[in-house]
Amino acid sequence: MSTNNGKPSTTLNTFQCVRCGLTVTANAPDGTARNHCPSCLHSQHLLDGCGSRMIPISIAVLRTGEWMIIHRCTRCGELTSNPICGDDNQLILMRMAVRPLAQPPFPLEAFGDL
Repeated sequence: MSTNNGKPSTTLNTFQCVRCGLTVTANAPDGTARNHCPSCLHSQHLLDGCGSRMIPISIAVLRTGEWMIIHRCTRCGELTSNPICGDDNQLILMRMAVRPLAQPPFPLEAFGDL
């Protein structure tokens, strides 16, 4: 909250999703900073001025149990990790989490021979 001419005013920082166009608040409902769209989970590569779209490619789970979204830049290929927010699209998060099990890099028939 900031003051303007002695009157309190709130500033709502927002950004527009580079993929789906949703207007997103920069703070999640729990007050933590967010840098990705809660609907499609895409982000924008702002750290080094690249400006390209960051696509969500995977989920990582820290030792603390916190889930992180792994993003890859569509232009330079840089990988980043960002914490999930409570209002992120749970269906997309679960799809990314189970993808390695649903599409293993080896044939599942190999387990029949063990």
